[in-house]
Amino acid sequence: MVFCDAIDGIDIEQIGPQFEYAPIFPERVNTEFVRLINRTTLRMRVWERGNGETLACGTGACAVVAAAVKLGLCEAGRDIIVKLAGGDLTVNYTEERIRLRGQVTQVFEGAFEY
Repeated sequence: MVFCDAIDGIDIEQIGPQFEYAPIFPERVNTEFVRLINRTTLRMRVWERGNGETLACGTGACAVVAAAVKLGLCEAGRDIIVKLAGGDLTVNYTEERIRLRGQVTQVFEGAFEY
């Protein structure tokens, strides 16, 4: 994850693959671009390996809140709102657990053949 002063101007289609395919990550990697709005609100854009930019990522939201707490940007045990293109998620992190809450919305449907 990358904490940034501004995330709207990031050319995620350009920079996302640079993280995804960096030699340091031989199995590729997701990358979250995060802006601290205040101690209880973060904004996040996510580049998911193999998919590109996605509307939301619960795992990524949990990871950025855990990192923000560890960095002293947010407080453990408090609800932190993570704002994503697909909607807001609420994450509460302590050393013992991470709790994620948010709306679920179907945005795609398809079939996969293997």
